[in-house]
Amino acid sequence: MTTLRMGMVGGGPGAFIGDVHRRAACLDGDVELVAGAFSASPSKSRRKGRELGLSRARTYDSYLDMVERERALPEDQRIDFVSVVTPNHLHCPVATAFLEAGFHVVCDKPMTLDVPEARRLKQVVTRSRRVFALTHNYTGYPMVKLARDLVRQGDLGRLRKVVVQYPQGWLSTRLEQAGLKQAEWRTDPTRSGAAGCIGDIGTHAENLAEYITGLQIVELCADLTTFVRGRRLDDDGTVLLRLQRGVRGVLLASQIAVGEENGLAIRVYGEEKGLEWHQEHPNTLTLRSQDGPLEVWSRGHGYVEARSPAAARATRLPAGHPEAFLEAFANVYRNAADTIRARRARTRPDPLARDFPTVDDGLRGMVFIETVVKSARSTRKWLKVPR
Repeated sequence: MTTLRMGMVGGGPGAFIGDVHRRAACLDGDVELVAGAFSASPSKSRRKGRELGLSRARTYDSYLDMVERERALPEDQRIDFVSVVTPNHLHCPVATAFLEAGFHVVCDKPMTLDVPEARRLKQVVTRSRRVFALTHNYTGYPMVKLARDLVRQGDLGRLRKVVVQYPQGWLSTRLEQAGLKQAEWRTDPTRSGAAGCIGDIGTHAENLAEYITGLQIVELCADLTTFVRGRRLDDDGTVLLRLQRGVRGVLLASQIAVGEENGLAIRVYGEEKGLEWHQEHPNTLTLRSQDGPLEVWSRGHGYVEARSPAAARATRLPAGHPEAFLEAFANVYRNAADTIRARRARTRPDPLARDFPTVDDGLRGMVFIETVVKSARSTRKWLKVPR
């Protein structure tokens, strides 16, 4: 298998998510980080490049410098794709620059700062004919893929209800005033966008609900709150959902839920069965029925593979050997990388390799954020979610 050369924009000193992306992308040994512009500060970018063992010539002072100099390299030396892990306000300009220069892109979520940017970026992706992957990494978990496939295969019967929640507690105090970089930009509307909590983690919940059910949210009624005094963006949200085919739902997202760590969880109920999955216990999927026994499905078993080839592809270790966050992240990168290889070889990728979030999912997320914010500020009970 051809090793792909990766570049990175963002992910400099102190950036938690940059390390996650680097480890996940390189987990399977078929992607190598060879270049980067890791910070808006040239000295910090160079320092991070040294820490990562990159040559000085491939550690750039800015992403624009990186685009031009990488494009000038011979094809067998330049990067194959770039990973964009900057604060939200830079996602669109960075991704656009690399796409227009002919590079494939993997981008952190939310995709852009607002909906107009998202629509423009989708046009750029379409024109470029390059692969664009969005790291809604929770879709990479094997048991999430099993949940989706059980819904598709009708195990739950006609769907009725979705309850998805994402509680965190780390922003229960005003950490943005304590010099914590990750809190600073997430609570700054010029860098984060119109929403705080609902944009940072609420979009993960929205994406997970649509991914597992295969249904789009068509209307919503939202309540957003800023509990921490002086904070400029929401830190808590509750959203009532109406999905296609008459399905109803509730989405809860909070970053002031004291004591919570990363409690993303989803429950989906149909006429015949219900399912439940928890991100903090990702190796099992629970199924319930009215008159039957509780079923606990465990990752890595043959009965999972028999029902979900996608879950089997996303599994690396045998049952009983836990896999979690990094492996799920790596599954997004692996599928995107395999699709890039197929594109380069001018062949059709394995259909299972195309199972990763795209620019369309990113646009859905931005439309969701915008509609939630509008609903929270409006006296109208329900707002339609534009397509």
